[in-house]
Amino acid sequence: MEKIVECIPNFSEGRRREVVDSIVTTIESVPGVVLLDMEMDADHNRSVITFVGEPMACVEAAVKAAGRAAELIDLNVHRGEHPRIGATDVIPFVPISNVTMDDCVKLAHEAARRIAEQYLIPVYLYEAAATRPDRVNLADIRRGEFEGLRNEIQTNPARRPDYGEAMIHPTAGATVVGARPPLIAYNVNLGTEDVSIAKKIAKAVRFATGGLRYVKALGFELKDRKIVQVSMNMVNYEGTPLFRAFEMIKREAERYGVNVVGSEIVGLVPQAALNDCVDYYLRLENFSKDQILEHRLQTALAEASRKRARLSENYGRFPDLVAAGTPTPGGGSVAAHCGMLSAALGQMMCNLTIGKKKYVEVEDRVKQILDQLAKLRTELCQAIEEDAKSFEAVMQASKLPKDTQEEQAARAAALDQATRKAAEVPLCTAQAALKVLELLAELARIGNKNVLTDVGVGALLAETAVRGAYYNVLVNLASIADENYRTDLRKKGHQVVHQAKGLSVEITRQIESSFGISEE
Repeated sequence: MEKIVECIPNFSEGRRREVVDSIVTTIESVPGVVLLDMEMDADHNRSVITFVGEPMACVEAAVKAAGRAAELIDLNVHRGEHPRIGATDVIPFVPISNVTMDDCVKLAHEAARRIAEQYLIPVYLYEAAATRPDRVNLADIRRGEFEGLRNEIQTNPARRPDYGEAMIHPTAGATVVGARPPLIAYNVNLGTEDVSIAKKIAKAVRFATGGLRYVKALGFELKDRKIVQVSMNMVNYEGTPLFRAFEMIKREAERYGVNVVGSEIVGLVPQAALNDCVDYYLRLENFSKDQILEHRLQTALAEASRKRARLSENYGRFPDLVAAGTPTPGGGSVAAHCGMLSAALGQMMCNLTIGKKKYVEVEDRVKQILDQLAKLRTELCQAIEEDAKSFEAVMQASKLPKDTQEEQAARAAALDQATRKAAEVPLCTAQAALKVLELLAELARIGNKNVLTDVGVGALLAETAVRGAYYNVLVNLASIADENYRTDLRKKGHQVVHQAKGLSVEITRQIESSFGISEE
């Protein structure tokens, strides 16, 4: 990944594993994102999922996850220690590599817009993405939680969302989306059941009430464990390190005759934050992170990898699977693969057009095209496997017994059904690739001219996908007896090929014209 964003959505469910697993599956279904961590807390009734990826892939995953959570979580029956206003309570975007905070603010706005439009969930923006000073702090937006917001959102102008109508979603509530630096969720557990002590210590520790800078804290009761907890968000672990918060809580707890029984980190933590703790408690002198074996090893391996890496070596196993002496994956899957790559090149132009002042007038349309290409890319990616499966089904049907008339009839029916499916799958591939080609033609007219040749390559791949898929339609139609069915599919396929040819010619003319080449 050239650009890496971290996304850490929090969901109001920490007790039903099947619900959280379903949300995780939704996130992992998006190409270009990598799941890093998933934490569930039954007392808080909350889950924190961490994933990274290319910027727009993270937006896609966050939006889809919010939609899945809205289907599965009902805040009317949700109970937990942690404050919340939504099924998807908060979605922060964090810059990791070759991405700025301003970039993440744009991602937050895009995710907020899509969540509000697609799922009718009101969305508020916080931290760096906040549009108002009173919404920078997440706690201010969460005031009154789901129940309070439900009563005020329509009557109190101050509680109107940044995106969406001033109307709470009946079950999913509202969502908060933002951009922020890396944050550590750090909890310290106390050996008492008196939650008032945890709340007093949280008040002493948090910055808003006179405590440590860069610390947000609340006191909670963990009923199942019969203890209490000071739950903190360390918003700048360099400004206020973990050990400083721990030591202050420890001293405050001693005032009440209470011991610290442990602490926990929810989600992921930067290695540097733990290094600071080791340095402090061991009183190390002249300590450097280069003395850490794993750090030195990781640096050495990364350097060795950079020396060896070539794009062709990292292309994946698909070419090897095609080259193997097996019937699948074959031409139909390769056609779908070409279509998927053409959509990816279209996405490339979109991402290199959005945010450019020269193309501000077409930015909204380009964003719409980007969304459509993302869906088509997913559809064509799935078609790679579907084409192979449909052919394998034909092979399985051909192996059915045919000793009796009944077996022959059953085999013929199964073979006919499987062959029809094998013809319909590549037709769908051709139709999806044609849609990609239509969007590429529009991008060639309005998009970033510096990326025009990349769109040209995408157009060639899309036309190849259409023609290659159509060939696979024809080869399967030859085995189907129904003349009307054959004529219908052949006609549909021919129309797609004809349209694709016209669009490809149009894009070729635009590219050649940009280089001063005209038809002779």
